[in-house]
Order: sequence, then structure tokens, then C-alpha cells
Amino acid sequence: MSEKIEVGSVLTGKVTGIQPYGAFVALDENTQGLVHISEITHGYVKDINERLSVGDEVKVKVLSIDEAAGKIGLSIRATEEAPEQVQRAPKKPRAKRPAAVVQYQDDSAQGFNTLKDKLQEWIDQSDMAKK
Repeated sequence: MSEKIEVGSVLTGKVTGIQPYGAFVALDENTQGLVHISEITHGYVKDINERLSVGDEVKVKVLSIDEAAGKIGLSIRATEEAPEQVQRAPKKPRAKRPAAVVQYQDDSAQGFNTLKDKLQEWIDQSDMAKK
């Protein structure tokens, strides 16, 4: 890799290839790096081809250098000023739904007593089926 390229430096390069995950940028005759899709611009990029084309000259900032792997991480958005955040009106609170009304039955009413009565019948039927 070239000796003059350092992390944090801003350079001009030429886009040499585009993939769905990013764009390859030649920094000099022997050195190229990758601008990941998330580093193209501020905001979401669905299709790199809408932002860049092979042959475009771009200003990039060197984010990382991996000498062992021979990889250089680049960013175009780091060379641009972030857009101002648009202040949105606070969301209106949603109306709360009324809590579900649960009516309890006293022990004298049917309710779970029917299940209690049937349970013994089902146990007896199960025991008879096993014999």
C-alpha cells in the first residue's frame, strides 16, 4: 500500500467498480479502497447506482487501513456536512383503551363449577379406557 495514505486523510479518487454492498475507489495507480453502502451519503441508500457511476471522481476520507488483508475502508459521507435535523412536531399521545371489564361469578353460579364436575367424570372415563 502507498506510504502517504493514512487513516483520517481526505483524498480524491475515482470509482472503479460498483457492487450492491459498496463502491470501489482507486486512490492512486496501485491502491484502491471500498466505500461501504452505509458510507455513501447521510441517510438511506437503496441503490448505489442512483448515487455513483464508474468513472465518477469522489472525495473520500480514509476510515481504516488493514495492511495484512490489503483493505482500505473509505467514506464519502464523512467528507460532507451532515444535513440539519428537521424538528418534527411531537406525536400526539394515543387515547388509552378502557381496561377489559372482568366479571367474576360467585361459587354458587355455574362458571368453573361445571368444569370441576366434568373433571371427575373425565378421569373415570380415562381409567376405564386403560382397563
